[in-house]
Amino acid sequence: MNQTLTPVDLRLLVQRVFQPTDKDQGLAIIVDLPDSRLTDNDHWAERRAMAAGWFKALQTQKQELGLQRITLAWYRNAGGNNADLPATWQSGNGETVFNHADEPTSREETFADLFATHSMVMAPTELSATAPLKVATREAEKSGNGFRAATMPGFLPSMIPALRLDYELINRRVWHLKELLDRADRADFQFEVGDDSYQLVLDLRHNSGHASGGLFPENGLAGNLPSGEAYIVPYEGNIEGDISLSSGTLPVQIDNEVVLYRIEANKAVEVLTNGPGSKEETLHITNEPAYANLAELGLGVLGDFDLKPTGSILLDEKLGLHIAFGRSDHFGGSVGPDDFSSPDAVIHLDRVYIPETQPKVNVHEVKLSGRDLDQVIIRDGIFLDLA
Repeated sequence: MNQTLTPVDLRLLVQRVFQPTDKDQGLAIIVDLPDSRLTDNDHWAERRAMAAGWFKALQTQKQELGLQRITLAWYRNAGGNNADLPATWQSGNGETVFNHADEPTSREETFADLFATHSMVMAPTELSATAPLKVATREAEKSGNGFRAATMPGFLPSMIPALRLDYELINRRVWHLKELLDRADRADFQFEVGDDSYQLVLDLRHNSGHASGGLFPENGLAGNLPSGEAYIVPYEGNIEGDISLSSGTLPVQIDNEVVLYRIEANKAVEVLTNGPGSKEETLHITNEPAYANLAELGLGVLGDFDLKPTGSILLDEKLGLHIAFGRSDHFGGSVGPDDFSSPDAVIHLDRVYIPETQPKVNVHEVKLSGRDLDQVIIRDGIFLDLA
């Protein structure tokens, strides 16, 4: 299968994803760079070369897109997934693909200025920039300098087929699930690990669902591309006098070990198992309490389109159910960078429940309940009644 995008493919992708109008004058491609904190790897190098190639190809399509400027912006990596972006970036010409954050020598410019002059942003990065870009799009919309962003953390050429899917159909399915999440007060899970069964309840009161269907036609929006998920932040107990009712046992397969977390008030308060992964997770939730927060219930639908995991969370989380730990403020939750011990510790970590990533854990049933809702949406890992 073809795993490259021609200049025309890229133009059509921008037109489909962003639906630009004559008000849109600039498109930016932002790319993070290795440094002494986070060293390079083969996939990262491949992604940087791909981004530079996209920049050069789109330059040939600038007139057809009706744009005045297309910018390639290199920046020092943020130190961790969904950590805040650095203040500045440096421009590139697409000919030189940098291998370290100290290499670019152009004049440093601020991201605030970039977003003010580029209403469309693509971010094929090593570390996820979804959280800071969600926050930045909301803030820019308030100031009247709106932009929108398609974030592509961990994007690989093997994912290009996912960019060619029917996103009108995907969008309809995602919005159907989003509307169910809006109506739900709770989600009940039954997991099976061998002969054992574990129950978990996530409290969905007070929060609204979000739809990420891979289309960003309006400023103020930011989300993943490829995409195809509805998601919601479980209630985190941030209203005085109203504790979160999220509780139960959450199994997660890490390598060959199933780690069991005891959940109370929407936090992993204890690891119930022994083993290398369990000991590491015990230290993590003890030393970094913000990581223990259950930050997202995600319902990815791309598994119905014959896609398989690539090893990158960007695509893999869109293939089915996922539950995330850590940062949630970018989704409307209350846990943000200031709740972590340092910027490098900020994390939003998705655990994806599909056979390829967690073969020992079966999602036997997921049921959404509310005053006018009592509906099983997943049985044995399969979505039910998604038209």
